[in-house]
Amino acid sequence: MAILKTRWSQEQHFYTRCLIVGLFALIVILDFWTPPPYALGFLYTAPILLASSRLSRSATIQVTVMAIGLTLLNVFLPKPEWHNSTSVINRLLMALALVVAGWLSDRNLRHEEAIARHKTKLQAQKQLASAREDFVSTLTHDLKTPLLGAIETLKSLQQEKYGAVTAAQQKVLAAITRSHENSLGLIETLLDVYRNDTEGLKLKLAPVKLVDLAEEAIATVSGLASKRQVNITLSYAELDFDRFLCVTGDPLQLLRVFTNLLTNAINNCSRGGNVEILFESDAAYQVVKILDNGRGMAPDELPRLFERFYQGDSDRQSMGSGLGLYLTRQIIEAHGGTVWGNNRSPGGALFGFRLPLHHQSKQL
Repeated sequence: MAILKTRWSQEQHFYTRCLIVGLFALIVILDFWTPPPYALGFLYTAPILLASSRLSRSATIQVTVMAIGLTLLNVFLPKPEWHNSTSVINRLLMALALVVAGWLSDRNLRHEEAIARHKTKLQAQKQLASAREDFVSTLTHDLKTPLLGAIETLKSLQQEKYGAVTAAQQKVLAAITRSHENSLGLIETLLDVYRNDTEGLKLKLAPVKLVDLAEEAIATVSGLASKRQVNITLSYAELDFDRFLCVTGDPLQLLRVFTNLLTNAINNCSRGGNVEILFESDAAYQVVKILDNGRGMAPDELPRLFERFYQGDSDRQSMGSGLGLYLTRQIIEAHGGTVWGNNRSPGGALFGFRLPLHHQSKQL
């Protein structure tokens, strides 16, 4: 098939060249045998455009140069006209017009090539998107479903539905269950990140009190905090803070933000450490800060904290999957807010986010 296409292309180029030569011969005859006042050099634009559409760029330049040369040659042949200023000016203007025609045809060719490359790129992107959809479908079915089944089976064993289980076996089963649940959480986070990147984050907006979500998130991570002996506290920058707590947001997604940031802080605190959720507000925004007294971050890692799959070189970043903070940024930005992270002095880290206040809260 490729050989036939190459042969067909070669034949097309041969016929095009023959046609251009024929046009040149016809134009030369007409131009050279026409009285000097009637310059016909503009007819050379036909072979120039033909070469531009069917031949290479170098061939187009060659045809343009030949057309200009023959146009100017008519000043001397069949009889000298160089002493006639009108004829010389006409020929020079005609040559300039051919230069412009050659340049425009070359520019048009480059634009067409760029459009063709763009179309090829779009087609490749469509194929990639289709492959990603297949990947997500496979990931959901082949990984998530078996994990759910394994977790349910392990819980049944822990509940002694299939026989007595010793205390040592209970510890092993609990460890395996946690490992499977962590893997399931990672898969669900990966799926969420993919869907958000491809389809956009779909929010169910409603007035939300962030302090309620913070308390719910604390309850959710209480087991992890207890295991690592980390104390979590809530504090407010203003005494009348309650009236500034309401924002417009998706409660489920914002709860994930609190859970992600709290989990990140707990995992990077030493035993007996402290994590604080600090609420602040200004005229238009609600600010939430998660502070810990654990390991800080290298200064060169700070600008990349919220990049997808970025884990950094420090022990703090290497503990995670590189997806939790990225998902947090997706959620906050979808709500029209901003998120950031930096080091504390003398030690520890601070992660914060800012969300617009609910319009009724602004009026209070």
